[in-house]
Amino acid sequence: MAHAIDPTLDLDQAIEDLRRERNAVILAHYYQEPEIQDLADHIGDSLQLAQAARDTDADVILFAGVHFMAETAKILNPERIVVIPDLAAGCSLADSCPAPMLKAWKDAHPDHAVVSYINCTAETKALSDVICTSSNARRVVDSLPPEQPILFAPDRNLGSWLIRETGRDMTLWQGTCVVHETFSERKLIALQTQHPEARVIAHPECEPDVLRHAHHIGSTSSLLRYTHETDHRTFIVATEAGILHQMQARSPDKTFLPLPPKNDTCACNECPFMRLNTMEKIYLALRDLSPRIEMTETLRLAALKPLERMLALS
Repeated sequence: MAHAIDPTLDLDQAIEDLRRERNAVILAHYYQEPEIQDLADHIGDSLQLAQAARDTDADVILFAGVHFMAETAKILNPERIVVIPDLAAGCSLADSCPAPMLKAWKDAHPDHAVVSYINCTAETKALSDVICTSSNARRVVDSLPPEQPILFAPDRNLGSWLIRETGRDMTLWQGTCVVHETFSERKLIALQTQHPEARVIAHPECEPDVLRHAHHIGSTSSLLRYTHETDHRTFIVATEAGILHQMQARSPDKTFLPLPPKNDTCACNECPFMRLNTMEKIYLALRDLSPRIEMTETLRLAALKPLERMLALS
């Protein structure tokens, strides 16, 4: 398979031509580079993109996101070709919760229901009773009987926030997101001192010491909606910096300040996995219909059940 790209190629037009030729749909997460967001047919958070994948009538789904998102699209679309621009686009949360370890944890708590954040592998989903995203996590937890003990995996920060929000006593897997755990409370306080008028908005994957300063906590789509609908003009944003592109597009007269990471020498508020996707890789994936997401039908059906339960609640 040839991977060379003619340097004179108009990538935007070439991708558009292939999208039409393949009857393809391009799904992109809010954390993608702005140029990828701008070419997508659907842009959203994990829940919105799962719904878009479920509802598409395209023959090919190109998922500009990370591996677990493309897997979710394949679980929902067994007959369609699902490609991802870079197979190495993984997720620290998904990596933190291998299915064999989750199974051992589940076996040690046989009376517990397993609620898994969508940021996990198909194998981990298959061991779960229900999946959630940050958009619907509270609704999913509230749907379980009050007396039902819960194991929540893999994000401990989202789990801790849910415990505070719902009052449920959940046992938490100790996974974290490499992006959201890097935000600094000290730098947040410094930014608030410089911009006392700013509203702090944060994703619930952030550490509790950051969340306690937030005026609004929610999923990526919830943060975007809040900045557009509120009358406030300045925002300190504690989530992956890719979302600022959409925030600025929807509210060009407002100011968005990305919260810096603890380490001044890195761009750690950008997901290194999300940023593996490029326009060139999108073109190649559509041209070659590779790399493809594949899984056994047994695994797919097992992972589909908790996903469908989530989608029914959403």
